[in-house]
Amino acid sequence: MSLHLTTLALSHFRSYQRAELRVDARPVAIWGPNGAGKTNLIEAISLLSPGRGMRRASAQDMTRRPEALGWKVSGLLQGQAGPREVMIRSEAGAARVTEIDGKPAPQVALGRVARVLWLIPSMDRLWIEAPEGRRRFLDRMTLSFFPDHAEASLTYEKAMRERNRLLKEQVRDAHWYAALERQMAQSGAAIQDARQASLDRLAQAQQGAETQFPAADLELISTGADIPSSQQDLREALAEGRFRDMAAGRTLVGPHRADLYGVFAAKGVPASDCSTGEQKALLISLILANARALAAEGEPPILLLDEVAAHLDAQRRAALYDEICALGAQAWMTGTGPELFTELGPRAQQLKVRDEQGQSFVEKTAD
Repeated sequence: MSLHLTTLALSHFRSYQRAELRVDARPVAIWGPNGAGKTNLIEAISLLSPGRGMRRASAQDMTRRPEALGWKVSGLLQGQAGPREVMIRSEAGAARVTEIDGKPAPQVALGRVARVLWLIPSMDRLWIEAPEGRRRFLDRMTLSFFPDHAEASLTYEKAMRERNRLLKEQVRDAHWYAALERQMAQSGAAIQDARQASLDRLAQAQQGAETQFPAADLELISTGADIPSSQQDLREALAEGRFRDMAAGRTLVGPHRADLYGVFAAKGVPASDCSTGEQKALLISLILANARALAAEGEPPILLLDEVAAHLDAQRRAALYDEICALGAQAWMTGTGPELFTELGPRAQQLKVRDEQGQSFVEKTAD
């Protein structure tokens, strides 16, 4: 059984005062006019995995206006491990609360329940903008392979924030730094190892794949000094760099300085130099490769593809849908009209979203 949502319920989330959906394991085609609430629907699903969701919004920003009462998203996930009920809520803009099977749980625990990947229009400039976006993209893929990656990342970031505070305050006590650098080295090495292992799996998943989308050669590089590969080397580099980092007021070496370098494999052209269409095709290819690698391990992820078909011709759309269906993945895809999903036919279920006086409604249409 592939991982999929069977029920999804929203309460006072974004443009939805209330919505309840029941779906099966097939792909889900969501259509309606711009501004109707399609993206809000799949954003809710993205919250069922670790992190801030596909828009990286605050809990306060996700509450429905003008009531601002707080919001709740819940879903029933079916997979090889059996049914799991997940609920995320926030009251009056407070921090999110997570429950799994009715019990409070840390947010990182979601990585062991749901593997969710997404591709949204704001990622179209991924290859030409700042490294931060590419790190998030890589870490989302890494998290799908290694659920513990979320906890390692949180541990590293927390220790680094504390170290940066000491640097800015010009603290020179080596003992304060040593404890933090030990945490950063341990979690940082785990982050680097998981990222590289993920790139290896993506490369393997692209080899010999029958796909209409171009393969990408990926490499983990650094935006500053080279990132030490071992825990001991990273710990030593942090210790040796204290005075330099103190002058900068921040930590200048570590996995937070990593970048993802991509090349259009067939042409040997850096992804940053490719056309807009080629860059989007590379992103689609990597999402499919990620899903393919996970499927080979036993369970494809849930895919959230916002407006993914808008700039594809009919042949490429059909190829994308064929690959998704062959993977057995439940992909939630949005578009402005049902004609964008014609090639799917009965292989997908369709949801129509409409807006009435600032409130979104969703209904299932005939397959």
